Amino acid sequence: MANTDSTVAAPASSASPLSARSRVQVVKTVKCRRKENVVPASSKIAELTESRQELLNRIQSLKTDLQSWRYKLDGQVKVYRNELSELKKSLNVEVEKLRSEFQELKTTLQQQQEDVTTSLRKLGLQDASEETKESEDAEIDINEENAKDLTEDAKPDNSEEDDQDLPKDSGKDTKE
Repeated sequence: MANTDSTVAAPASSASPLSARSRVQVVKTVKCRRKENVVPASSKIAELTESRQELLNRIQSLKTDLQSWRYKLDGQVKVYRNELSELKKSLNVEVEKLRSEFQELKTTLQQQQEDVTTSLRKLGLQDASEETKESEDAEIDINEENAKDLTEDAKPDNSEEDDQDLPKDSGKDTKE
């Protein structure tokens, strides 16, 4: 074990003069690298700041575009609402006009029908529709009277047949 310790210590003692030189070299290298690392860090900070500013500008641009779009959209909605309102008003006017025209036509037709009926009565004729209706009512009345007569005639005949079909009680005959 002593050999392993001495071999390890021997290179360390022999490397010490070299390590002082290498230490100086290492320190110079580290200082240079620190400076190099400092320079890239400041350039990265500058890049990030620039990128941040570009993003903020882009966000501001998008906000203004959105506001502009909303303003235009609101304008279009107002225009469409006004157009729809005008169309609704004109439609209501047309509907009222058609209603009044229809009412006028209805009144005119009723007046013409009354005039024709009056003219026919003056000539001694009746309206064909009234004649047809009266004749149908008369036929219905006649048919109803005939039906009543038939049912009344049929009732007394049926009572005699029913008595014959009934069973006789205790030998008594109940015929009338």
